[in-house]
Amino acid sequence: MPETSKPTIVLVHGAWADASSWNAISVPLQAEGFEVLAPPNELRGLTSDAAYIASFLAQRTSGPVVLVGHSYGGAVITNAGAHGGDVKALVYVDAFIPDEGETVVGILDGSTSALAVADPTTVLDVAGYPGAPEGAAEAFLKPDTVHRFFAQDLPEADRWTIVATQRPASFVANVTPSAAPAWKGIPSWAVLGTDDLVIPIDVQRRMAQRAGATVTEVDASHVSMISKPEATLAAIHAAVDAIS
Repeated sequence: MPETSKPTIVLVHGAWADASSWNAISVPLQAEGFEVLAPPNELRGLTSDAAYIASFLAQRTSGPVVLVGHSYGGAVITNAGAHGGDVKALVYVDAFIPDEGETVVGILDGSTSALAVADPTTVLDVAGYPGAPEGAAEAFLKPDTVHRFFAQDLPEADRWTIVATQRPASFVANVTPSAAPAWKGIPSWAVLGTDDLVIPIDVQRRMAQRAGATVTEVDASHVSMISKPEATLAAIHAAVDAIS
């Protein structure tokens, strides 16, 4: 593919993460000559988060875009993909792929997810934040949750880095109903971590199948783009090849 025809790769992180969670993906893609952008995901509410990413796409990209989302970032790209920029492909990585009206909490309800517990404070630390809607609060992963359920296949030092640097998500983000999904009109790819304890593999498979995604399964945790980045890179390359 000629250098000038390469799409822009936009990477949207999930809850308890920031753009650095994509380093193992962005560095090799940049080395191949791709323009890579990893905007902040505000983690305040699905509607407003998606509006921000759509605005970012509209203002910061030109030409075709491959839009990639991890975890909650998958819900964001589902809502933003058809509303900003020229998004030609969606890539989901250990991600939520909601249909219209679904919420993150609802998708996990009744599953074996480590987060689908009667008392969220057993796995999360909760704190208020300025400007929060009434009744809203931020959720932080407890250290034990990171080590046992979120990133269990990373070296211990990396897990402690996640504990220290995590960006909390407002509870509002996880209970906001999703709008009409971009995947109904944009082709999608999905990387599924078979050892994901946050979004169990059966839940991921169901969402990916419903979206008609091209699926790759990888023996990895919820952060497979860090522990097994080659699977995510291959899915992005497949998306690029399909739209070129």
